[in-house]
Amino acid sequence: MSTASPRRRARGGLGLGLVAWLAGILFFLPIAWMALTSFHSESDAATNPPSFTASLTLDGYREFFGTGGGASPWPALINSAVASVASTALVLLLAFPAAYALSIRPVRKWTNVLFFFLSTKMLPAVAGLLPIYLFAKNAGMLDDIWLLVILYTSMNLPIAVWMMQSFLAEVPVAVIEAATVDGARLPTVLARVVAPIALPGIAATALICFIFSWNELLFARVLTGVVAETAPVFLTGFITSQGLFLAKVCAASLVISLPVLAAGFAAQDKLVQGLSLGAVK
Repeated sequence: MSTASPRRRARGGLGLGLVAWLAGILFFLPIAWMALTSFHSESDAATNPPSFTASLTLDGYREFFGTGGGASPWPALINSAVASVASTALVLLLAFPAAYALSIRPVRKWTNVLFFFLSTKMLPAVAGLLPIYLFAKNAGMLDDIWLLVILYTSMNLPIAVWMMQSFLAEVPVAVIEAATVDGARLPTVLARVVAPIALPGIAATALICFIFSWNELLFARVLTGVVAETAPVFLTGFITSQGLFLAKVCAASLVISLPVLAAGFAAQDKLVQGLSLGAVK
């Protein structure tokens, strides 16, 4: 029995490892397919079944960056960066003290407050599209990047408060009480005591809010035009009813995905720590 048990555990670990690798490959295959297609010509990309031995070319990327006379993607990429970074910063600035009040200094019926925050995400986005459009039109904010900043902040704030509440609940209360006894005021406690301890959770929340903002298409498509056009809206311009566009769309999709992939890779350690915070007692 003593020798069989370790063997069983080793086989179980090997099986779980194979399942994890299989799941990772299945998730990676569409990205690899998109990357390969982006280096094909339009005629080769449109063949069915696809040709893996087709010659490689950079025509799709040239089309995306406008070297062939098309529109430049840089204004749209800059707009997406401004809207995503600014809204994420505002979300963290507002969600951090709110999560502190709901976790370390809980208010009465704080679970009901959290449910109310989360319930705002249950409304279909298209249901609020017309009222927001009319408000933006009357306020003269159509095709304004700061409208998207405000909108993305309000959209991501509930999920950010929900996430950060669970992260801040793991901060030892004794550390906060010690800082208070030493004379530290609330802003100092938040900035120098709570924030460093909950940094993995804050990083995970920031990354998720950034991804949601960067990938948002519906409101950006309706509320922007030329000045505040974002990268996903710019991407949809490559899809036409006539002609071949698959390689061009794959190249554009890969380029637009790179900032999110880079941010996720750079913050992967903090992301894993933050998402697993509190999972193991």
